[in-house]
Amino acid sequence: MHILEAVILLMTLVVFSNVVDHFIPAVPVSLIQVVLGLGAALVMRVTIPLETDWFLLLFIAPLLFNDGRRFPKRELWKLRGPILANAIVLVFLTTILGGFLFHLIIPTMPFSVSFALAAILSPTDPVAVQSISKRAKLPEGILHIVSGESLINDASGLIAFKYAVAATVTGVFSIKSAAIDFIYISIVGFVSGILIIALILMMENWLYRQGINDVIFSTVLQVTTPFVVYLVTEEFFHASGVIAVVAAGIIFHFYGTAPDRSQPELKLVSEKTWDIIIYTLNGIVFLILGIELPLATTNVIQNNKINTFAALGISFVAWLILLAIRVFWIYTYQAVSSLRSRKIKSLKTKQMPTFKAALLAGLSGVRGAVTMAGVLSIPMTIDGGSPFPSRSLALFVAAGVIIISLVVATITLPLISEDKAPLLTRANATDDSDDLNPNSSDTDEDTHYISEDEARVYIMKLAVQRIEEERRPSNQKEAFDLILDYQFLIRRLELKLQDKKEMDSIISDELALRRVALRGERAAVQQLFDDQKISRQAFLIANAKLQRLENQMIRSIGHKIKLGHGTARNFVKLRNRIALWIIRQKTDEDISDELSLIQREEAKAAISALSAYFARDDIDNQRFDSQSVYHLIVHYRNQIELAKDHSQKQIQDQAMNYQNLRIKALAAEREGVQVLLEQGNIDWAMAAHLRQYINYSETVLIMDYQNQ
Repeated sequence: MHILEAVILLMTLVVFSNVVDHFIPAVPVSLIQVVLGLGAALVMRVTIPLETDWFLLLFIAPLLFNDGRRFPKRELWKLRGPILANAIVLVFLTTILGGFLFHLIIPTMPFSVSFALAAILSPTDPVAVQSISKRAKLPEGILHIVSGESLINDASGLIAFKYAVAATVTGVFSIKSAAIDFIYISIVGFVSGILIIALILMMENWLYRQGINDVIFSTVLQVTTPFVVYLVTEEFFHASGVIAVVAAGIIFHFYGTAPDRSQPELKLVSEKTWDIIIYTLNGIVFLILGIELPLATTNVIQNNKINTFAALGISFVAWLILLAIRVFWIYTYQAVSSLRSRKIKSLKTKQMPTFKAALLAGLSGVRGAVTMAGVLSIPMTIDGGSPFPSRSLALFVAAGVIIISLVVATITLPLISEDKAPLLTRANATDDSDDLNPNSSDTDEDTHYISEDEARVYIMKLAVQRIEEERRPSNQKEAFDLILDYQFLIRRLELKLQDKKEMDSIISDELALRRVALRGERAAVQQLFDDQKISRQAFLIANAKLQRLENQMIRSIGHKIKLGHGTARNFVKLRNRIALWIIRQKTDEDISDELSLIQREEAKAAISALSAYFARDDIDNQRFDSQSVYHLIVHYRNQIELAKDHSQKQIQDQAMNYQNLRIKALAAEREGVQVLLEQGNIDWAMAAHLRQYINYSETVLIMDYQNQ
């Protein structure tokens, strides 16, 4: 397959995998991508030629730079000692001990390959680790360790992996030479990363002072930075590009976003650009894993020295070995920390370590994209042209450990946590997620806070109230249209907050109300025809429309009301406009006027029918959801306004009225956020998130105004 076709296919599958993940949230998207890649290899015979150098450059450099760029500053400085020690010591402990044990269970695999396999399996996916650890409510000390070391161990794991692979390729390994080389490539790589990123930041500052402050330019410069750092360090200094990009990312995080040199929109654009890049690269890595599985499986099956089921067993045993090492290390760290704390009188009550906490932290060690990118970069041959020993088996075992760690985490997460949210990985997490931030406040202390959905309902109801206050005869249409937009959003959120019984009751009541309104519309159309105010053709068109609405209402009300998606509403509006345009093309101007008259009278009759229904003595008005009633009334009042004739100047005035009302509604939302914050209903993080959403809405409003 040509490279262009392969890229298009991989991008398409990445998008499709996240669509599937939306409908099957219990399965991590990374597993879905592996399955899709396997299907592409088996059904479409897709193959991806892998080159070690470009594979590491394309995937490792941006992934690790992004990890360093997003590392929490406070935790990095506060826990720099324990985090760096654990990220380095635990990785090399896993490499050495795991390598020996791997060789014991796989005698045919050379020591160097066993060490390489153990080294590349030592890094953990930072997003998955934090996703599990936060929801499992691990002790704070353990949480900081597993969160911190997962962001640093990629570099140390890849260095150990590189040495083991080099020893296999050359057939030469000297502890003295390795120690000297390690010191050189580590220190020079670290210094190189700092110097290169410093030069880039100084250059960007200089360009900014010269007036070159374009946001797109700055974002592209930022995206190319990890590739430049990696290439320069590897090619010119022959040091570790891995350490260089991590160091560059951390320095950029500290000094690359100073307020005096950046623009507000640069932060927004660059963050979302990085989200897209990581989302895509992570997905492609797991797709390639699935594509490579048939080749690795075939080679293992055809290998007479090892049974296929034995290879599966080896993968599981390898995962158990890694789990045991991780649990032992974390338990030991917790024990030492507790003993030190008990020496301080004020901390005598500090809890002693528990095996359960260590086990949960061990299970959080999900392997991710860096592990897969590294193992796929193993060269095909060694010096002399011979095949790389046990490459297929190493790939098979690595893939097995990744999949097992994901599956086990998926199964155990709901069991160990009250939070039933799905497992997150780099592939489906963004920087906006509070759960992934080690600095976020503990959930135990936030139990009195309302949820984000409840907060959004509150601020949007304030916005509707402000629109009602600003509604005048001159802006009726725009006010009702905007209220209707808010009502769809409020409806969706409120139904999410209801339990199933309450939701079924609300939907049933709303169905009854809509039937009452439809009977009123039918009566109005019949009365217009009897009074000879409309022609037979208009009468038939109106009746056909009402019949179609009634048929669709029963089968679609449950779905549309439950979801309340804005896209569904927009589709209905578009469909109605197209239908109206077709009708007007087939009829003359008189029929169009009659249809507008019908629309007005139908809406008035529906409102009258609902009012008469609520006035009945046998009807308990209290059982109806207020939002359902309000939604229907606003819908029909909006129909009345839409049916009026409007000149070009009136249309322009309507656009301006809508803009003004929207601005006032957003101001009301901001005030609502401040009220919730001052009353203690939300924390600062939630307030910032809600304000960010309001800012996005305001940005879109400005863009729409400029494009008019």
